[in-house]
Amino acid sequence: MSCAARVPVALIDYGMGNLRSVQRALEASGAEVKVVRCPEEVGNARALVFPGQGAIVDAMREIRRSGFDVFLKNWIAENKPFLGICLGLQMLFEHSEEGDSEGLGVFRGNVKRFAEAPDCKVPHMGWNTVSVCKENAGTLAEGLAAKEESFYFVHSYYVETRERDIVWCETEYGSTRFVSGIRRGNVFAVQFHPEKSQAKGLKLYENFLRSAAVAENAE
Repeated sequence: MSCAARVPVALIDYGMGNLRSVQRALEASGAEVKVVRCPEEVGNARALVFPGQGAIVDAMREIRRSGFDVFLKNWIAENKPFLGICLGLQMLFEHSEEGDSEGLGVFRGNVKRFAEAPDCKVPHMGWNTVSVCKENAGTLAEGLAAKEESFYFVHSYYVETRERDIVWCETEYGSTRFVSGIRRGNVFAVQFHPEKSQAKGLKLYENFLRSAAVAENAE
């Protein structure tokens, strides 16, 4: 995307997460990024990004304290462009086994811990392939292969949901096949880290920003 087409993005700072790497990757992909610590700072941003890293118990406590819990649910209910990363995917669901924590409950489903096994060390860390359902992915999957693309993961917990219509990619780790990306309308979230996933990660960010620009023009 050209500098003239830069999309104003609010990047949520809740006191943890891989903030600077995500900011740099978004800027390299065509975003005008503003780091925000409370809903009042979001201003005229056209897209919202939640970069996730850390424990969900601490993250939920901080977003409730700042008022982002209600703000996020309203933003998503209005189908405004949103991208959740790693923990930013998990918190959208109803419950997590990590700390027996409640999530935002935007989508039906639970977050479970990987079971330790010889072929399944916890955390799941490193490169792994994703299987893409392009019918569910929308513009986010443009330029991505259906089965051979690899992204970088770092997580001990995974999403399990019966809402199959929101799943746009899945990944296998050991004997577990888990949801690695969801989408509903302009709302996206991924379990992997695009900012750590080299060229394909930047492509995904670029696709998201292009989708956000289209949503803005459609208003």
